[in-house]
Amino acid sequence: METVSTCTLNQHPFLTSNPRPFASNFAYASSVSALGFTLPSSHKTSAPPNQRRKTLVTSSSIAVEHHHTQTKTAVIRIGTRGSPLALAQAHETRDKLIASHPELAEEGAIQIVIIKTTGDKILSQPLADIGGKGLFTKEIDEALINADIDIAVHSMKDVPTYLPDKTILPCNLPREDVRDAFISLTATSLADLPAGAVVGTASLRRKSQILHRYPSLKVLENFRGNVQTRLRKLNDGVVQATLLALAGLKRLNMTENVTSILSIDDMLPAVAQGAIGIACRSDDEKMAGFIASLNHDETRLAVACERAFLETLDGSCRTPIAGYASRDEDGNCVFRGLVASPDGTRVLETSRKGSYTFEEMVAMGKDAGKELLSKAGPGFFDS
Repeated sequence: METVSTCTLNQHPFLTSNPRPFASNFAYASSVSALGFTLPSSHKTSAPPNQRRKTLVTSSSIAVEHHHTQTKTAVIRIGTRGSPLALAQAHETRDKLIASHPELAEEGAIQIVIIKTTGDKILSQPLADIGGKGLFTKEIDEALINADIDIAVHSMKDVPTYLPDKTILPCNLPREDVRDAFISLTATSLADLPAGAVVGTASLRRKSQILHRYPSLKVLENFRGNVQTRLRKLNDGVVQATLLALAGLKRLNMTENVTSILSIDDMLPAVAQGAIGIACRSDDEKMAGFIASLNHDETRLAVACERAFLETLDGSCRTPIAGYASRDEDGNCVFRGLVASPDGTRVLETSRKGSYTFEEMVAMGKDAGKELLSKAGPGFFDS
C-alpha cells in the first residue's frame, strides 16, 4: 500500500486530455450542453454523424497523485482503489474533510492509501463469471478492520448489501448525475447503431436493457477496465459503442467524450449509481464524527431505499437489477425498480411513491423487491 500526494496525471504518454483536437469532429452531441457542462460543437458539417469518426479523450484532466513516502503521521488515512475515478472520489472526500475541518488542511494530515481489490486484479473474466460479492471492496474493508486505514471511500454501487462486522457506513456524499452516457465514434445513439453492431459493457443491467430494446445489437460482456481503458478499446475499434456512468465522466472531467445521454426511461440506472459512501470502524468515534459531518441525507435515504430493493432480490453481478429513488416536486420519494433476464427477453418493472423518510423508503424498496421476486419466479435469471 502506498501514500500519495498531489500532481497532474497523464494517463497515457501519447494521448492528451485537451479536448480541442477532437472537438472538430463532434457535432451531434452538442444538444446536451444544458446539463451543466458544454460539449464542443463541430465546424465540419460535410459528413453525416454516422459516417464520422472522432478521437476520444482517454486521459482524465483531474489532478491526481504520484506515490511517495510520507514521513508525517496522518490524522486520517483514506483507503481507496487506485483507478483515476477512485482517486477522484478520494480527493473529493479529502477536500470536503478539509473544508469542514480546517485543522486537516495541514500538509500530511490526510493520506491516501491505494489498495488493489479482487476486481482490479482479475480483468480477463466478466464480473458475473468471477462471482461473489464485494469484488471491489473486500480488500479495502479488510484494511479498515485491521486499522491499516482509518476510513474507506467506495462507489456505493460496488458495496454489498451487507457490511463487514466492525464497520459502519454513516456517510454518503451528494449524489452525482445517475444517468448513463452513450459513447460512440460513428453513431448518435443506440437507436442509430446498425443491426449487428457491438456494444461493449461489463454490466448485465446495461446488457439486458440494451437487448430488450434493440435485440438486433450484440453485446460484448467482458468489456472490463477503468474509464480510460474502455475508451481506448472503443478508439481501437474493439466495439462500436459503449455505455458509461455519466457520474464517473463528470468526476474525471471527461464529459467531452459523451455522444448522448440516456434518459432514466431508456436505461434505469444501477442501484446507488453516482453515490459515494464513506465507511469507518464501528468503534472509532473520532472518524465517525469526521465523516458524519459530510453526510448528504437526501442521498443517504435514496441509497437506503435502493439497497433495500437490491437486498430483497439478493442481487449480485450475476443478476440484471436496476433501481432509482428520487425526490419529486412535492417532496415525496418516487422509486422505480427493474429486473431482467440476462438475454433481455423478459423485463419486469415496478414503482412506488411515499414520504421521503428513512423508514418508509426502506419499506418501499423491500416491498418492490418482493413484488418483482414473486413475478419473476424460479429460474428467471438463468436465461
